[in-house]
Order: sequence, then structure tokens, then C-alpha cells
Amino acid sequence: QVQLVESGGGLVQAGGSLRLSCAASGSSFSFRTIGWYRQAPGKQRELVATITSSGSTNYVDSVKGRFTISRDNAKNTVYLQMNSLKPEDTAVYYCNAPRGGNYYYGWGQGTQVTVSS
Repeated sequence: QVQLVESGGGLVQAGGSLRLSCAASGSSFSFRTIGWYRQAPGKQRELVATITSSGSTNYVDSVKGRFTISRDNAKNTVYLQMNSLKPEDTAVYYCNAPRGGNYYYGWGQGTQVTVSS
């Protein structure tokens, strides 16, 4: 059973940066496409960025040019470097492996990102 642990969130001023980490137990993680998701209060969870096992990336338009997703398969860890943060980036951030309309793993506890104006 793969467990996901997100970390690295915090309180930052607009324009600042944070680096999130998603650490996983279990060997299957390194073979999966992994996504970072976020959920703001009162809103649905949205996909922010994905990275395939070979390193191909994709981003939602609202974060393109500001966020960078990367992975270290040897460490079973996926990162999200977030620069030029905006108040609208405030949310709880999660990682998971998308599987059609579902997910391969259970959700972790997430990590809170709060951007003040």
C-alpha cells in the first residue's frame, strides 16, 4: 500500500516562493504519472501539474511559467517549485497518481499553502 506524504507548505507573501514535496512509500510510485492537485476553501479539487515517469510535464494555464514540477525516482519523491505566488494560489496541495477518472492511491493529508497579499 503506497502512502503519500506532502510537505513544504506555509505562509508566504505574494511574489514569494515555496517548494512542495510529495514522498511515497512503495516501488510503483516511480512508474506512475504523478499529479499535484489543490483545493481551495469552497472549491473543487483541481489538477495543477503532472509529470510522467520519464519526466514529461504539463501544467494548468493559471500556473504556467510560475510552477515547475519535477521528480527524483531514486527518492520516490515529486516536487512542485512554486514561484511568483499569488493569493489565488492559496489552497491545500495534494499529490496523487491519476487513473482515468480515479486515482491509484489514497489521498495524503496535504500541505497548506497560504499566500498573503
